[in-house]
Amino acid sequence: MDLKLTHYSKPLKGSITITGSKSESNRLLILQKFYQNLIIENLGESDDTAVMKKALSSKDNVVDVHHAGTAMRFLTAYFSQVEGIETILTGSKRMKERPIKILVDALKSLGANIQYLENEGCPPLKIFGKKLTENKVTINGSVSSQYISALLLIASSLENGLQITFEGEVTSVPYIKMTLALLSEIGIENEWKDGKISVKPKKEIVNNTITVESDWSSASYYYSLVALSEDATITLSSYKKSSLQGDAALAEIYKNFGVKTVFNEHSITLSKVENKLQLQSLTFDLSNSPDIAQTIAVTCFGLGLSCHLIGLHTLKIKETDRLVALKTELEKCGAKVLITDDSLTLKSSTEIKENVKIATYNDHRMAMAFAPLLLKTNLEIEDALVVSKSYPTFWNDIEKLTK
Repeated sequence: MDLKLTHYSKPLKGSITITGSKSESNRLLILQKFYQNLIIENLGESDDTAVMKKALSSKDNVVDVHHAGTAMRFLTAYFSQVEGIETILTGSKRMKERPIKILVDALKSLGANIQYLENEGCPPLKIFGKKLTENKVTINGSVSSQYISALLLIASSLENGLQITFEGEVTSVPYIKMTLALLSEIGIENEWKDGKISVKPKKEIVNNTITVESDWSSASYYYSLVALSEDATITLSSYKKSSLQGDAALAEIYKNFGVKTVFNEHSITLSKVENKLQLQSLTFDLSNSPDIAQTIAVTCFGLGLSCHLIGLHTLKIKETDRLVALKTELEKCGAKVLITDDSLTLKSSTEIKENVKIATYNDHRMAMAFAPLLLKTNLEIEDALVVSKSYPTFWNDIEKLTK
């Protein structure tokens, strides 16, 4: 379904409830398989979380995760240690192009039995579940944090626990810290020291109820809306100041765009304040929060600002090559964009073309990142329902604010 968005110029006022974080939800669903007394409140409603729930409860030996990259990584580790079960783990055409060799090699070093069914280094995989007795693995720190979190989530179930040694600098640190914090919250001992993470084995947990915080990546689109507005006050729930999510950096980043964040007891209120955009070019290192790069780039374009975004090397292996997709779609709107393997540079421009049809490339974040441009022009979003991957009610919530 393609969706036409009509230019909206009135004040934005309203309250939105955003579903639980996909990142937290999917981690907790894996942990719940090891600790069945774990109670998860405010579980996310995204497609990715639904895929994870279905896969973990499936009796079939073929599990299709479609476009869900998090599920592919986490389930590869999970099924590798389920003794006596043979699983074929597959996904969409794009998923079969996404690398997973680093995780598979790490699991094999722990004793896992995993085979590639098509292209070497990519899904689909045939996984012969078995008891993993080794407890030490070395991995490049610059790889996707999901590889590392996949290992951490099965670590306490292994009879000897797990020690991960990093080679080189570790990126996407907040997502690794999120995983470790969730382990700590349910009483699993872990330590990150001197380039090594150690997780102790644990058979039973005592702290058995966790409330999932709402998704900060999803909040980013409201930050963009407020930044592009003349007058806006939007309250989002449920959020907390001491967040585990790296994308909580939004509150600080969007001060540059005239957005004020007030933390309430269980929510945040975003409001437009006097915009002192004297800097014509802004530089942001998004190594720890790459999922908000698309949102920030579109915000800067809408405000006529230049920006230089770095630390984006993981975007090339997402649902699409997000750097190429961003460049293509922003340039259709009138922008001038340069990209490298790990950066994007947007040159300031006052031109915003009308009635551009934004391609989404099976990528939920492309659809949602461009939506705030409705405050500047008419536009059309191709395959708009792709948002269900992380935020199924997104268009309904946008309509609440703009009707």
